[in-house]
Amino acid sequence: MHSMASPISVRTSPRHPLSVPQSSLVRAAHASHLAIRVADPLFPCAKLSKARAVVAAALEVSKAPSSSGLANRQPSKEVLETWRNANAVCFDVDSTVCLDEGIDELADFCGAGQAVAEWTTKAMTGTVPFEEALVAWISLIKPSLSQVEDCLEKRPPRISPGIADLIKTLKANNTEVFLVSGGFRQMIKPVAFDLGIPTENIIANQLLFGSSGEYAGFDPTEPTSRSGGKAVAVQQIRQDHGYNTLVMIGDGATDLEARQPGGADLFICYAGVQMREAVAAKADWTVFEFQELISELS
Repeated sequence: MHSMASPISVRTSPRHPLSVPQSSLVRAAHASHLAIRVADPLFPCAKLSKARAVVAAALEVSKAPSSSGLANRQPSKEVLETWRNANAVCFDVDSTVCLDEGIDELADFCGAGQAVAEWTTKAMTGTVPFEEALVAWISLIKPSLSQVEDCLEKRPPRISPGIADLIKTLKANNTEVFLVSGGFRQMIKPVAFDLGIPTENIIANQLLFGSSGEYAGFDPTEPTSRSGGKAVAVQQIRQDHGYNTLVMIGDGATDLEARQPGGADLFICYAGVQMREAVAAKADWTVFEFQELISELS
């Protein structure tokens, strides 16, 4: 399941609500084992270098116009102590580590962007179960392997400003870093590659393709393929590694879910790309720049 990297892209476009039976996709995922390969598109180093250059150039992030109403803009002493003592930090990818929403970017590339973005908003605000949104997303897009590869090459990832420095700082403090996403593993690997995060530290969904590269479903056994999946993933990470203190950082309702007994001790809402007020209001700490987190580790 884990191999090398390939470039990623992500962003949001408006969508039309669509109800798609989950059972049909699950059946497709299981039936596809006849001739399915789990594809991890490989890209030459030159393309990765080009992607890194594009990524580094992405310096503009839309900040929320006002955060004055948030009581958690100034972290408490307890929150700071937890942050500084974290053994591991789990990051959401879309609209957190990256400036865009990967599923929306792939949908737009495949001509289904408008029909998909509305589902992203619903999933990130928690108004529909995540698994319902995932089934709708993938049913609308049905990307082939070649479409995924073309999208990754032509729309390389845009890394959020400051995230590379934050991850370097965490590593210097011997804090382990994980990427926990409801997006697709194939699109996240190049981001992990650029940030020096091992592929085994990625927990994400997996697209499946047939022997000719045709779309054949997704792996329904991945924890992040369903509601509450990030909480399960974080709990498993903690259990597997025996971490005493673990922090989750993200922008959406699915990230907030990870903060529960046995999961994340702290949820930090990153609102530097998307300001989801309902999520930010329930966070232990809301930040708009990763430098805020770096400063408290110095």
